[in-house]
Amino acid sequence: MNNTIVSYLSQFESYKGLLESFSSMFGEAGPGLLTFLVFLIGCILVVTVLATIGGLGTYAERKISADMQARMGPNRVGPYGLLQFLADGVKMFLKEDLIPNKADKFIFGLAPLLALVGVFGTLAVLPFSSGFTLANLNVGVFYLIGIGSLVGVAIFLGGYASNSKWSMLGGMRGASQIISYEIPVVLSLMAIVLMSGSLNFGGLVGAQGGLPQEWFIFHNPFTFIGFFVFFIGALAETNRAPFDLPEAESELVSGYHTEYSGMRFAFFALAEYIEVFVVCGVGAAAFLGGYNVPLNLGGEGILGQVLQILVFFGKTLALYYLVIMIRWTYPRLRVDQLMTLCWKYLTPMAIFNLIGCALWIYLLDGKSVWDMLAAFVGSMGTGGGH
Repeated sequence: MNNTIVSYLSQFESYKGLLESFSSMFGEAGPGLLTFLVFLIGCILVVTVLATIGGLGTYAERKISADMQARMGPNRVGPYGLLQFLADGVKMFLKEDLIPNKADKFIFGLAPLLALVGVFGTLAVLPFSSGFTLANLNVGVFYLIGIGSLVGVAIFLGGYASNSKWSMLGGMRGASQIISYEIPVVLSLMAIVLMSGSLNFGGLVGAQGGLPQEWFIFHNPFTFIGFFVFFIGALAETNRAPFDLPEAESELVSGYHTEYSGMRFAFFALAEYIEVFVVCGVGAAAFLGGYNVPLNLGGEGILGQVLQILVFFGKTLALYYLVIMIRWTYPRLRVDQLMTLCWKYLTPMAIFNLIGCALWIYLLDGKSVWDMLAAFVGSMGTGGGH
């Protein structure tokens, strides 16, 4: 597990001094205890930052939609309405927690917690920088796919446990939608795994560079198409418009979380906005060069790590903005259109791209379009010189 927080901190003398102090105080348990504390602090930091981003996502949603519709948006609570998400949080916290009499109370309470666990679990492998990844697993892509699927289970359970026909329809839609769109999303990621030769997110990012022509999205035609297949599938995976059929307020009141109130409803909403950030971060890492800084500016020290984190967040938030903008641009699809898009178009395209990437590696030794173009221009120049 190279390049995790602990392995990065081991380069600094202050960390080594702390390690020696803990070893003298707690004996053989000292290194393990210090590692646990480092990971605990890292987890608290990541969860706090992402929970704040999830809350600010609700503010960004309303502000961006207001800009697109020539409205003001939130502008009362805090400067420019920035504290509106805190006011919403207080309101949710103070609301009465209602549970329908005929609901399955245990599953009803478990579903929103399961959604949060699934989303926060994915943060473990999100590569914020070369030295700040909570768990740099060798099978990080498989881990993310597995733990992220808990959100789909939570949506189905929330609809099922509510004992409401509207919630049940929303839960069934969510289950079928998420299971279906996982296929093109995973196949698109597998194409990038082929190109990088690694299931580790650090390996995916390390196989790219900081400049656009070094990113996988521009590596060859198959990865270029694969990015859009991944992005459309990710919109459906996170139940974002125009794929928000599990909620569909015009048809299902509020879908799978119709019967939820107070903090249970807030957990579902928070999980959705954090999940959007996660899939945007995965897209940035797999296709857009991740945390790689252009021209390797900043080096590998603290400044370099800060620049990498800023670059990663910049790319991720740019995709986040695009997700919000799409919500207020396109109308909602029908259920049959949703499934047709997945099974007749996106899934065959994803399979085609995966086979195309395999052939590209086999026949062209994995060289990018830009490498071949540069070689062609160089050969033309050499030929002209003779």
